[in-house]
Amino acid sequence: MAIQKICSNMIKVLGTIVNLLVLSIIIPVLAYAVYALWDAEQLYSAADSSHYAVYKPSVKTYQRGDSDDQFKKLQNINPDVIAWLDVYGTHIDYPVTQGETNLTYLNTNAEGEHSLSGSIFMDSENTCDFSDFNSILYGHHMDKNAMFGDIGNFIDKDMFDTRRYGSLYYNEKEYGIEFFAFDHTDAYDFKMYYAGVNDIEQRQEYIDYIKSKAVHTRNVDVGPGDRIILLSTCSSRTTNGRDILIGKITDTTYEDPFLNMKDMDDVNEPLSGMTFSGGPSLAMPWQYLLPALFILAALPTTYITVLRKKMRIKRDKKQVIGI
Repeated sequence: MAIQKICSNMIKVLGTIVNLLVLSIIIPVLAYAVYALWDAEQLYSAADSSHYAVYKPSVKTYQRGDSDDQFKKLQNINPDVIAWLDVYGTHIDYPVTQGETNLTYLNTNAEGEHSLSGSIFMDSENTCDFSDFNSILYGHHMDKNAMFGDIGNFIDKDMFDTRRYGSLYYNEKEYGIEFFAFDHTDAYDFKMYYAGVNDIEQRQEYIDYIKSKAVHTRNVDVGPGDRIILLSTCSSRTTNGRDILIGKITDTTYEDPFLNMKDMDDVNEPLSGMTFSGGPSLAMPWQYLLPALFILAALPTTYITVLRKKMRIKRDKKQVIGI
């Protein structure tokens, strides 16, 4: 009996030690997980287009050329802001920047502050007034439809068919965008990512190449004398994959058919069964991590409980047979 009591006490002590060790690991991990969730929420909040809504140029400022409009205030904050892009029926409604290199705004927001979500930015080889034949814009492909998170959804035919237009504001004037192709390529497609094509023959070859790579196209008259815009982001469908929404810049502006929608999430719900990511991972599956941590915390206690139960059963058997 003395040996059984000693073993029982040892199991209790062992259980206490194991539980304390596990708690010493679990509590910091849980604290970090809570912080990471908060930090991720801050990241997405800062990256959401609503963060910049106050700076968006309005129709009134287009018409009156108001020198004191909010967009110019943003340009005063950051002179690298060159335009405003709006893709109708999506969450893409952002200022556009251009840095000295294509790394400048990879992790810097449109207000010039450090941010993992970066900015929507023009290729550094393009001219900032969109006078090139082809202007290329880049943006992170983030969850929650932030930045260029909606671009990958255009692989869905219905999405492509119903989101035909957008607008581009620069040099105090609004222009229209008519999207005519959605392409999927890779980061090393130098023919696609050649900014500022100038030669007339090369322009036609460029158009033909876009159409040859297209997942979806629309019958839009596009020629060497036009100007086009490419919205590029990462894709997880292939190694180093890139999704590109391509449109024609027009002097004609288009009505936004989604303008009066109360909730954009009703207009542009995430497509079921499809997940996209780009650049560095900006989200983690915390909904799976937290339950796993609680299960991990419960395992030692469960093990000790089972061990105690076995010891009790063994002791009872000994008592029954008179040992």
